[in-house]
Amino acid sequence: MANWTIRGGAVLRGGRLSVSEVGVSDGRIVPGAGGSGFDARGLLVLPGIVDIHGDAHERCLQPRPGVDFPAAFALRDAASQILAAGITTAFLGVTLSWEPGLRSLPVFCDLLAALRDPPLGPDLHIHLRFEADNLDAEPYALAAIEEGAVALLGFNDHTPGILRQLDDPKQLGKYAGRAGVTEEAFRRLALGAAARRPEVPASRARMAEAARRAGIPMLSHDDATTEDRRQFRGLGATICEFPMAEAVAEEARRAGEAVVMGAPNVVRGGSHLGWASAAPLAERGLVSVLASDYHWLALAEAPFRLAARGVLDLAAAWALVSENPARALGLADRGRIAEGLRGDLALLRPEGGVEAVFVAGALAWVAPSAAWRLAGAAQRAEEVTAAL
Repeated sequence: MANWTIRGGAVLRGGRLSVSEVGVSDGRIVPGAGGSGFDARGLLVLPGIVDIHGDAHERCLQPRPGVDFPAAFALRDAASQILAAGITTAFLGVTLSWEPGLRSLPVFCDLLAALRDPPLGPDLHIHLRFEADNLDAEPYALAAIEEGAVALLGFNDHTPGILRQLDDPKQLGKYAGRAGVTEEAFRRLALGAAARRPEVPASRARMAEAARRAGIPMLSHDDATTEDRRQFRGLGATICEFPMAEAVAEEARRAGEAVVMGAPNVVRGGSHLGWASAAPLAERGLVSVLASDYHWLALAEAPFRLAARGVLDLAAAWALVSENPARALGLADRGRIAEGLRGDLALLRPEGGVEAVFVAGALAWVAPSAAWRLAGAAQRAEEVTAAL
């Protein structure tokens, strides 16, 4: 593995930015590594982004309703986009639903198989978003957790919301198109799933027990009330994702839990669903983690938008996408720039915009406009050519 020394950039260490150099050797951060040089003058050298929940890979699997691509090909596409967004660790939000098509058991199994030989680049993990009413798929989910294929378990419950929209032709058409079935067939599937609702509590308990045995973190999604949060906490879900009310976020933070909201919410200035605005909640400390949700690049942009508001500085805002999610996920080896940690770095322009990304000490992505920063690149190219 090559050694690199990144020189001249403003490095984020210990909560502040200062011009210095960073070395990476054998995949780890070191004081200085010699080897290849990267000219980072005029750039910010930041910890690589840790994305706790991103499901934009679904657009790589199915860019249009009914237009599907193989999982291995889709993951290569996703990995390249993830790197270009400055994300070095990505927890792919894979929804395992009772719905056919994009969120079905066969697609889940295809993704698991593809990730056994993952594409080069970001550190990819499965965030299993298990739909509460998908009881027939529970044995497969439990097996995936037991074999170590799942790194994060999310408790999802979208069925009630889907039921409320079955009489809306536009929404029903969207759901049916994603599932690849007729609208009437989708309606029957939704009603059939809801009919097994009394079995959900026991299923959740089994899933939680499996996650505890595997030692993986758990989160609850779209908690509507503080009672919801307390119930999921009782199962061991110590991460509160996308709370639907401010009181829920307050309850979670009082308990010392991470609260996750979407970076697109910050970039757009509010939720696309009309829920709470993430930026002021982050400024008050009620939101501690930002996730890409459905748009990877928003995760690199959101800290700059927060810093521009004048309450959080860039160092504090960047912690929402690096140090804080790493801590929530139990990943003590990343999220900060410190000697001995993984060499995961994102180099950005001061106004925002990713210029280069290092993953585990390797230069994984560089913008064409930043090619000149690779000191000695021409010489290395000549050496490679001569060796062929």
